[in-house]
Amino acid sequence: MKAAYTKPFLVAAFIILADQIIKTWVRAHMFLGEEIHLLGNRGMLHYTENNGMAFGMEFGGELGKLALTLFRIGAVVAIGYGLVHLIKHKYHRGLIMNVALIFAGALGNIIDSTFYGIMYHYAPLFHGRVVDMFYFPLLSGNFPSWVPIWGGQDYVFFRPVFNLADSAISVGVILILIYQKHYFKHQTPEISAPNSEVVEE
Repeated sequence: MKAAYTKPFLVAAFIILADQIIKTWVRAHMFLGEEIHLLGNRGMLHYTENNGMAFGMEFGGELGKLALTLFRIGAVVAIGYGLVHLIKHKYHRGLIMNVALIFAGALGNIIDSTFYGIMYHYAPLFHGRVVDMFYFPLLSGNFPSWVPIWGGQDYVFFRPVFNLADSAISVGVILILIYQKHYFKHQTPEISAPNSEVVEE
């Protein structure tokens, strides 16, 4: 494998390592629900754990949790296989890097949901909780009373609490969507007919 194609794996390894270091620090130095304000009330560390998907979304029950974890493992294996395929067939390096980001993020959260329950003695294998900590409630207020459905209710943007792994997945997916035409453009080579002849005047 060419040296130029080792960069995506190095980036993925760095993201996985950094993600786990941040999560370990949060678990060791904060209690659930604690906040450390970094940018006043607009940016903070907010320690939370979730049983579900990215950005705190849930997938109900113990059986649902097990199914989600096993699905994640299968997805990471598929993404890893796809990454190797892209490298072997020399796809656009931007696409390869973005798939590497998605792979790193997915694997980072799988480590939590697969092993954290056993490591921290609160759940069996595959039933661990994902650690989240980044919270940026940039805007907050009340919807005007005339707004349909939500009139008079409070709103917060951006509400989800997330981690570095979630960010890597989101960045990879968004960049692929933005640059998909550039990544997947096809150049059809010109093919001469086998019996064609050049006619000179």
